[in-house]
Amino acid sequence: MLVGFVFLYLILSVGIGMYAATKVHNARDYITAGRSLPMYIVLAMVFATWFGAETVLGIPATFMEENLGGLISDPFGASLCLVLFGLFFARKLYRMNLLTLGDFYRERFGRKVEVIAGIAIALSYLGWVSAQVTALGLVFNVLSDGEITQAQGILIGAAVVLLYTLFGGMWSVALTTFVQMIVIVIGLIYISTLLADMTGGVAPVVRHAADSNKFNFWPDMNAVAMMAFISGLLTMGFGSIPQQDVFQRANTSKNENVAVWGTVLGGVAYFVFAAVPLFMAYSANLIDPALTAQWMAEDSQKLLPELVKAHLPLIAQVVFYGALLSVIMSTASGTLLAPSVTLSENVLKGWLARKNLSDRKMLAMTRRVVGIFSVCVTLYALWALDRETGIHQMVENAYKVTLVLAFTPLVAGLYWRRATTLGAYWAMGLGVAVWLPLEFIAPEAALPPQFAGFLMSIAGMVAGSLMSTVEGDSTRQDQPSSE
Repeated sequence: MLVGFVFLYLILSVGIGMYAATKVHNARDYITAGRSLPMYIVLAMVFATWFGAETVLGIPATFMEENLGGLISDPFGASLCLVLFGLFFARKLYRMNLLTLGDFYRERFGRKVEVIAGIAIALSYLGWVSAQVTALGLVFNVLSDGEITQAQGILIGAAVVLLYTLFGGMWSVALTTFVQMIVIVIGLIYISTLLADMTGGVAPVVRHAADSNKFNFWPDMNAVAMMAFISGLLTMGFGSIPQQDVFQRANTSKNENVAVWGTVLGGVAYFVFAAVPLFMAYSANLIDPALTAQWMAEDSQKLLPELVKAHLPLIAQVVFYGALLSVIMSTASGTLLAPSVTLSENVLKGWLARKNLSDRKMLAMTRRVVGIFSVCVTLYALWALDRETGIHQMVENAYKVTLVLAFTPLVAGLYWRRATTLGAYWAMGLGVAVWLPLEFIAPEAALPPQFAGFLMSIAGMVAGSLMSTVEGDSTRQDQPSSE
């Protein structure tokens, strides 16, 4: 019966997505939902997209294994990203009337920088989207008591998300995530209330966690620990700013104030509500210590789903798994669309420009890329499953690419008038040249590889821009008009 309710919910989500497809008349509708969405939908999209599988399954598992300091990248870094984007990037980018974030790199630095940034942004999504479909596979595996393997669940989950994202694009994402946010908030509050009744309230859970030193946050006062801490914050806090999904949600807003505050408030809501799954998972220590010990030894990501199955009534299980599926699918759909749009608009469209693509052909091409990228994501998720890569780790790794390649050119392009195309080349080149070898040679070095690459990208932007002659690069030195 539980499985039946879950599949009914999946069918409902697909139905909403297919209805949204009726609102898509051209590529701009598919990508930006007509730039017509009000505050409550933009806020819902920001919240629901970032409140993903890692928030309900990955972050609590990391908290159980480590402590609060282990969550520096997410939710602390993730929330920081949304607030910073809303305050310092959303208004400037919204005024430029861009279709994708990659368009900014073209207008500011030229076509070649656009292609490099577009490919880097798209590649960074492999880890994030794969984390969501991996979580779907985990859910189907738990629901079926192992009858559906996690690999089979990944295939089922990827097919469902692809189906309703493929046709409706951003309209599907907007309508489904609004419904899914309601299910997430109501569902998780309801489940946490039931678990609190079983533990004697919230206070005993908090006391137990405090006594176990789970609220230790700050690193040891030595250079290595502090550098790792700062790097964890910046990898997601800065690295996820130059992302199409963040930009896309702000860009669907009906005006620039909605773009700014929808993003900021979505980030604040995400940070506050991320505490709920932490409480839910940690309550297992008081409710069923044996179950906790079992799943901490086998797979800590399954602890919360197994706790719900073992101790809550059927209606609560239906609500929990409905909320969990909402969490995963809302993130998966948005993060599947974003890289596909970036590849279509900022990489393939330029190469096919001589064919004079009509809007209809552009829309068809974007949909094909969505399908192809979903296959790549599924294959990556199956590969990561064999390597036993955790959901939280998959998400953390996703932003290293954009931190070293795309962040510095974005900030310099918006805020430094002397930034040039040569500076962008140097920033991207030096960032990758330092970061990538270190990932293989010294991944556990005192200075984390992505942080070393980030510092070199800043140095490259400054050196390259200052070296540029006015005659040789003057066409790209001024910021584009915001009209």
